[in-house]
Amino acid sequence: MAEMKIEETLGKFLLHNGLSIATAESCTGGLIANRITDIPGSSEYFLGGVVSYSYESKMNWLGVKEKTLADFGAVSQETVQEMVLGLSQMLNPICDLTRLMTMAVSGIAGPGGGTPLKPVGTVWMAWAFNGKVKTSVFQFHGERTSIKAQSADQALNSALKFLQDEWINLDV
Repeated sequence: MAEMKIEETLGKFLLHNGLSIATAESCTGGLIANRITDIPGSSEYFLGGVVSYSYESKMNWLGVKEKTLADFGAVSQETVQEMVLGLSQMLNPICDLTRLMTMAVSGIAGPGGGTPLKPVGTVWMAWAFNGKVKTSVFQFHGERTSIKAQSADQALNSALKFLQDEWINLDV
């Protein structure tokens, strides 16, 4: 019997608990949304995703402040926090925020674009659920498609862990 994929495990958790999820992706280019929607029945819990690759799309679609991008860059804790919260606010009219997890990913998949402070493979992620935001930075290795795949794996795994940890603390 094949091991269950993380996106399937996450989907079962969301479905079982009546939760929804949405994504804001930069360096992964929609890979996370693609993996979520590879699971039959994902329309029951996946609201959608935004691929915001440019500064302009991060600002206009997700509410990232120009000053944040100027001061910290797209690959930063500050930017992914604003991305994940902007996505939550965008979806608030259609989904109760106590039932919605949003996630955001921004990084440098390479082969170019790295700097000594932010080398290729640096990826910031954020998750928001029920008023709480968690951020983490990761350093992945390999070529572009490998960094994107590692980023998607980490984002999905961390989303499930964050939800499980928070769900235990809720009085449901």
